[in-house]
Amino acid sequence: MAVISMRLPFAWLVCLRYLREGRMQTVLILAGVTAGVAVIIFLTTLITQLQASIIEKTLGSQAHIVLKPPRAVNQTLLPPGSTAAIVQPRAQRLRSIDQWEAVARLTAQTSGVQAVSPVLSGAGFAARAEANQPIALLGVDPVAHQRIVRMDKYLTQGSFDVSGANAVIGIELAKDLGVAIGDKIRIITMDGRNDLLTIAGIFDIGNRDLNRRWVYTSIKMAQSLLDLSGGITEIDLRVADLFQAEATARQLQAQTGLLVESWMQTNAQLLTALKSQSMSNNLIRLFVVLIVAVGIASVLVVSVVQKQKEIGILRAMGASPRRVMSVFLLQGGFYGLLGSALGSALSLALLNFFSRVSRNADGTLLISAEIEPSVMAWACALALTVGLAAAALPARRAARLDPVQAIRS
Repeated sequence: MAVISMRLPFAWLVCLRYLREGRMQTVLILAGVTAGVAVIIFLTTLITQLQASIIEKTLGSQAHIVLKPPRAVNQTLLPPGSTAAIVQPRAQRLRSIDQWEAVARLTAQTSGVQAVSPVLSGAGFAARAEANQPIALLGVDPVAHQRIVRMDKYLTQGSFDVSGANAVIGIELAKDLGVAIGDKIRIITMDGRNDLLTIAGIFDIGNRDLNRRWVYTSIKMAQSLLDLSGGITEIDLRVADLFQAEATARQLQAQTGLLVESWMQTNAQLLTALKSQSMSNNLIRLFVVLIVAVGIASVLVVSVVQKQKEIGILRAMGASPRRVMSVFLLQGGFYGLLGSALGSALSLALLNFFSRVSRNADGTLLISAEIEPSVMAWACALALTVGLAAAALPARRAARLDPVQAIRS
């Protein structure tokens, strides 16, 4: 213990002296490490929050996995007197999922599935007076559907009440038809069936096209209007792990034989954009780390060259190569440790500034000025590791200097 207590003060004293003598170099390297850590923490936090916001806005209004009846098989025709077959595509009529209750129970028991909601969807028209708009009629169980899509947070008026002859429509459709809560609209399906529904709620889902087309009603009402008694056209699922949705979809498709699509298929461009963002962030972090490492290493190499005589005198006075090496390793660690602390503070300031000047269209915060402790700890550990690694080569070079040659040079 006595030997250690003597070594540590010696290394620290020499390290601090070298740092004071090269004040300008110390300030510049600290500025570089601080900027590097700030960039890493700021970009990581910014991209993570933006990706989470994009995913929430995109998937907040849709199921993670959708099960549908398999497509009708195309017909192969062989005209009389011809040897060449003709493939004739078949029209995809509105069909129910066979034994959908059993399928719903199976999906509910599948690992990773959090919620299951049966849906009956079909095309039609919404009419009031002389106004007439094409719609997508959605018959849902309100309790089950709320576990998939939190419609209550999208409501601007009324409630998500689809019982009896009630309907919930989008804000754009309400404007087009000139209706409000309590007004009645007539829903007409493609085969001429129609019924009069009362507006119980109006929603704004953040998508103008969906706000203009979606009309929610009860499953029973939709079955009557679409002439599909007891039928369901799709089963919507919500999963715990978004990025395991495709694997779960393939598993369910093998088990049920249905057409199963995950959000990763229907939003392939979004997934590609998220992967590109993550790749760009990783490349930026890599280049920042390399720049910081090269900066620390170059300064310490120059320091070793400038202080060859002093290092030689220390060695001649009995300082071991290990002590000399620890002097430069401590400098690298000092740069990494202090730079990471300053960089964390700077990144927090940048996030605060960015959160104030950047807002969503509705005025809400685009990002929050909060840093995950794990991100900060990872960035600080990385800076310290890079500082020590960058100092390793100059430290070894200093430790291997021959005392006599160093003093003569």
